Amino acid sequence: MSEYLPVQQKRYAARPKAGTTDAAEQRYWAKFKSPVLVKEYASISHIEFSRSKPFDFAVTSSTRVQIYSCATQAVRKTMSRFKDVAYSGSFRADGKMMVAGDAQGSVQIFDLASRAILRTFTGHKDAVRVASFSPLLTQVLSASDDKTVRIWDLPSEQAVFTFTDHQDHVRSALFSPENPNLIISGSYDHTVKLWDTRSPNPCIATMHHGAPVESVLFLPGSALIASAGSNNIKLWNTLSGCSHETTLANHTKSITTMCLDGSGRRLLSGGLDNQVKIYNLQDYKVAHSIKYPGPILSMAVSPDDTHLVVGMASGLLSIRRRVVKTEDVVKARKRIEAARAGARGGTFMHFKRGQSHQAEADDLKVEEHRKKKMKEYDLLLRKFEFGKALDSVLGTNQMAVVVVSLLEELIHRGGLVIALGGRDDVALVDITNFIHANIVHPRYTDLLVHVAEVILDMYAPVIGQSVLIDELFLKLRTKVQVELSMQQELTRTMGLLESIMLASQKLI
Repeated sequence: MSEYLPVQQKRYAARPKAGTTDAAEQRYWAKFKSPVLVKEYASISHIEFSRSKPFDFAVTSSTRVQIYSCATQAVRKTMSRFKDVAYSGSFRADGKMMVAGDAQGSVQIFDLASRAILRTFTGHKDAVRVASFSPLLTQVLSASDDKTVRIWDLPSEQAVFTFTDHQDHVRSALFSPENPNLIISGSYDHTVKLWDTRSPNPCIATMHHGAPVESVLFLPGSALIASAGSNNIKLWNTLSGCSHETTLANHTKSITTMCLDGSGRRLLSGGLDNQVKIYNLQDYKVAHSIKYPGPILSMAVSPDDTHLVVGMASGLLSIRRRVVKTEDVVKARKRIEAARAGARGGTFMHFKRGQSHQAEADDLKVEEHRKKKMKEYDLLLRKFEFGKALDSVLGTNQMAVVVVSLLEELIHRGGLVIALGGRDDVALVDITNFIHANIVHPRYTDLLVHVAEVILDMYAPVIGQSVLIDELFLKLRTKVQVELSMQQELTRTMGLLESIMLASQKLI
């Protein structure tokens, strides 16, 4: 005997709403309040947070790199020993050094404690727009307007790799966080290239973005690459030969910068349309947007997700701080400490362990199927008691969609006539009142008209014998006549409007 399948509730397309962003995301980003605005001398080309506490951030503008304190939003240090415009001031992972390029083609390494210049690399022939440290700490990546990407070795002060496959300015490049042998770079020649320093031919893949590439990014796990150019972001899958995965086109002007939040669950993009878009990496939909007073050139989020810093072409620096309650911080700290210490067996914490764990993207998830308790009408349908099943939904103030779903199921089973048959005038009240209340609803009209016709065919011989039945049918007829009159008036109005529109077009 085949297993009984419960009645499937009908689903209708949701009506468009004014605010389609997720409520939880809106609440989260609404906590980034009271932006501190700082005016720099020139446009802000790069912002980066240190990955070591207290998570200070570097702001590159004009001929200097300034280091701001996360706690006070004030300048702590200034690196100004540049002969020309500075670019891409970046921290080393341990927070002890900084690297930056300049418009003359040099790359300089600074000691953050003394601000002394430790190394200067001068192999590039044009402005160095990108400079960053390798996860190995002893190598530096640089990308230049001379169309090359270089990797420098700190101990030997030599370029150990030089990549020359790009045909135009290279404006973005970075190491893979998971594998320091992999590098991606984006160029104004409309391409994104993936490099592997272990390969005899280092360029192992070329992706065609279709516009000058302003920013590239490895998404968590390095399986996906994001490239930004023109007003769209394209995602590329490295596990399937760097094939095109999807395109995000939510900006109205060119995108200039991208970054991830501290948790790696959100992708942020900023552009010349003065907008910061926040994408959920689960479904790649825009979860939130923030409007700024000028075109955006750079952006960064602190590793602890408490600060959002945005730099604009006008030289305006916006620092937003997320308001976090002390009790929330204490609870989070206790959870972390308990997780590290481990819970003793038999305790409540031991019983609760692992419930808040979030699965990784590559984890194998074991699906849990809980047997759902069947509804009363499902139990009655299973016994082929169609009339009682219909009465069970009509007499319990169920939502209209549930009643409509059951009526449709009865039609599919050939049980509608059985369910409606053998009723007296009192038993017809509920179904007739339901039809009267919902027959003009556009989603239910076709089905309820059919049900009404079945009822009229079945009980036409008894019309005039029961005052109650006569009143019910008269109410239904009046409702249908009013709706038909309204539809006729709407049709006439639409015709008049169409005539007016055609006449206005001829005049133009």
